Amino acid sequence: MIYLLVGGALLALYIWATGGKTPLLKLREWRVLTGAMALVAFTGAAYAGVRGSWGITIVLSVVGLWLAASTRKTAAVGRPPPTAKMSVDEARRILGVGADASRDEIQSAYTRLMRAVHPDKGGTAGLAAQLNTARDRLLK
Repeated sequence: MIYLLVGGALLALYIWATGGKTPLLKLREWRVLTGAMALVAFTGAAYAGVRGSWGITIVLSVVGLWLAASTRKTAAVGRPPPTAKMSVDEARRILGVGADASRDEIQSAYTRLMRAVHPDKGGTAGLAAQLNTARDRLLK
């Protein structure tokens, strides 16, 4: 029971410290902290299992799995794409079009490449952002 009270007090302190605005821990620190908490939960589950407390073992195992899964989330989620300046030559190289490419050729190259690297098809948001930037740069 004391652990629930301490956990509730820590959660209330965290909410009070952040004030609902900016997080107290950045994403990288949060990932390290959740990884450490997952290890603690698994260690506690093993200890409780050896002592014969199967209910506590199951609860700590589920908490450990949840924390481990939240540790594995990628850091790129929710971040806006980069807004770096791109040269015309770099944009042509990314899309694989020549200097005399028409608007239709640029658009078809963009469509073909986007089908391969779209985040919904297993690609990354960074590659899709580069393709978008290259297309926008050439079609200006």
